[in-house]
Amino acid sequence: MVETTADVRRDIELTRERMSSTLAELERKLNVAEVVRDHPWPALALAFGAGVLLSGSGRDVKAAAATVTATKGASSKIGTVLDDMVATLVGGVHQVVEQRVSGWVDEIKGAIGAPARRDSSIPARAD
Repeated sequence: MVETTADVRRDIELTRERMSSTLAELERKLNVAEVVRDHPWPALALAFGAGVLLSGSGRDVKAAAATVTATKGASSKIGTVLDDMVATLVGGVHQVVEQRVSGWVDEIKGAIGAPARRDSSIPARAD
């Protein structure tokens, strides 16, 4: 049986469509977020069971020991640097939040006619 070019192209197109629909179905079935959304209690039970099994295996202790051995104390230096970075970040965020809240308080005070808070960096005038 001799196939024409049109027949071959039609077969290729049909195969592409079947493959696309099969891939779409696989993606839908493997979408973890959707499966958890559709079946929350079994997903929670599975996660809990996996956590119990992993915690009882002692693998976390072995992994921690291997990490300490592999880094040979470098983790303490990295930890100090990371602690400093986090402290700087938290301090900066604190300042920004404090300024924002102070601005809102001043706006509310202005709206109700109360005197605005004086900036602590500006000395008070002697009236």
